[in-house]
Amino acid sequence: MHPQAADAARGKTELAEVLARHGAQYQATHRLASVQHRALRAIQAYRTEQLGGHIERCNVCAAVRYRYHSCRNRHCPKCQSLARERWLAARRAELLPVPYFHVVFTLPHELNALAQGNPQRIYGLLFESASASLIEFGANRRWLGGEIAATLVLHTWGQTLTQHLHLHCLIGAGALSAEGRWLSPRRGFLFPVTALSEVFRGKFLSGLKRLFHLGAFAFAGSNAELAEPAAQRQLIGALYQCPWVAYAKKPFAGPEQVLQYLGRYTHRVAISDERLVSVSDTEVRFRYKDYAHGNRRKLMALAPAEFIRRFLLHVLPRGFMRIRHYGLLANRTKAAKLALARAALGAPTDTPAPVPQSVSELWGRIAGIDIERCPYCAAGRMIPVGLIAPRDHPRIGQPHAP
Repeated sequence: MHPQAADAARGKTELAEVLARHGAQYQATHRLASVQHRALRAIQAYRTEQLGGHIERCNVCAAVRYRYHSCRNRHCPKCQSLARERWLAARRAELLPVPYFHVVFTLPHELNALAQGNPQRIYGLLFESASASLIEFGANRRWLGGEIAATLVLHTWGQTLTQHLHLHCLIGAGALSAEGRWLSPRRGFLFPVTALSEVFRGKFLSGLKRLFHLGAFAFAGSNAELAEPAAQRQLIGALYQCPWVAYAKKPFAGPEQVLQYLGRYTHRVAISDERLVSVSDTEVRFRYKDYAHGNRRKLMALAPAEFIRRFLLHVLPRGFMRIRHYGLLANRTKAAKLALARAALGAPTDTPAPVPQSVSELWGRIAGIDIERCPYCAAGRMIPVGLIAPRDHPRIGQPHAP
């Protein structure tokens, strides 16, 4: 039985099933970017013969199993667990022994239409403006007076898959001075969020004006009118009047809480399979939290085409980095500056490098599953004995699953 069909038979709805049932029609009737086409094809092909795989045989009972490859697309809800665990293992060695603050920067929804046609520009400007604001406040002696350590993660969605462009920022409580001293926050909080919001707004709108002046945007569809300078000035004027939100949560108590937070946010996709309830010819139903009404859990039903449209809003441009590091964590100088920060904090400076783990070891640790154990006799080990060529690209001499 096809893996997606097997899940459907068990009453489990998955994103791959939604796209398998309705994706082809949507692609035939809508104009999509190449990365959106690629994401749709990859998620539908997850663990199917289209991607190929390998044949395994038990070394005790000789049972045979066909294992197909995962798609590894970063928008696939099934492919993020291992990527997240490997990323977190690398980050453990970089955490400083200080509390960490969680700050969120949100763009006004008036920018959504422009972002749909120019995601690379708007998302890049969001990173640039937020990081520059944080670095500026960290360098200001009124607040800290040194270089901060910050990780920024882009999210583009709300609970109902509509556009909600925001950055989750994880910032160490303190900064490294030019003299090599660690400077801790003096007031029990990191930065004043009202002032931070105003500086963020100013930097973003200054960058937006610059990009308009340079002709860096494409104008089509819902933002076609922005090709006119008068409409651009009107938008910027309206954006100056909008509330710009920079929200700060209480600091995390220690490194383990930080890692739990990172695990929730860094490799999340727009919607997980756990939130999907059902799919039919006429609708897709999924769960969501209504933040406006006390985080109540509700159900939403969308027409399949509308569900896919909303999902594709959050497919990132090819090669766009949605997790970025700044200050002490900037890649070029990270090792040296983290060593200085640890010395200033009286912490060990020779943190051990993360030990690479195989897929089998990772699944054993995070899920308690031994993927190499024979599912038939439970005594033997499944040993690879052959390859399965991708269905769309068969190669002579390689076996195929029946």
